[in-house]
Amino acid sequence: MADENGEESVWPVQDQIASYLRDGILNGDFPAGEKLPSSRELHARFGAAAQTIRNAIAILEKEGLAYTRRGAGVYARQHRQRTMAPASYKNPPTDGGKYQWITAAEQKGLSGKSELLAVEEVAPPAAIREALDLAMDEKALLRRQVLYLDDQPCELVEVYFPLSLVQGTPIADHRKIRGGAGRVLLEAGYPPLRCVDKVAARWPTPEQAKALQMPTKLPVLRQFRVTYSVNDRPIQAEIMAKAGHFYELQYEF
Repeated sequence: MADENGEESVWPVQDQIASYLRDGILNGDFPAGEKLPSSRELHARFGAAAQTIRNAIAILEKEGLAYTRRGAGVYARQHRQRTMAPASYKNPPTDGGKYQWITAAEQKGLSGKSELLAVEEVAPPAAIREALDLAMDEKALLRRQVLYLDDQPCELVEVYFPLSLVQGTPIADHRKIRGGAGRVLLEAGYPPLRCVDKVAARWPTPEQAKALQMPTKLPVLRQFRVTYSVNDRPIQAEIMAKAGHFYELQYEF
């Protein structure tokens, strides 16, 4: 099929249709409960065969964005995309209590929780080693966890720390930390003073797709954050993979 510039697209037509409908649902152009464009309309727009259109609808149904009423057509489902403000969650809770994102979720009527998957000493990826200013043979401590909203996995978080900074602290123990690792660093004299975020859309790694239970071939929002403390010392670097069909990020300037 040719695109708007008359060039042949290498993107499968069923994915083009699914993307068109998905974008309309998430943007509110197709409100929840509203009937989606018919097969005839989609054929006229994309030149797609009936089976190709059915395949596209099946993708949206797997993602929880559409449902079929037998004999009546396909309808938009209430989408679950959440808006997050990452800059609001960088500081540890002052009372050693819940993470800020859990509190924010509860204020919206949602339940948030985390599952700790691993705590281990590792040879860090090159980007992490550079961010933390580690030597080639220097190891880092990795804490990996999955975050849930209403029991649905929505984010895989991998946080790396300089091993020399956290060895012998609760951060190195395989258990949850009340108030999070940030509280431990704060009490040790390393408050989070500056964060640098890089956000990109990428296809998930096998580990990310499994942890997030990605229903179809969807991208994830990959947030790479480096946190700096006193004297601009990097104290942690993290890779946060957010399910693309759940999240959008909001920054205020």
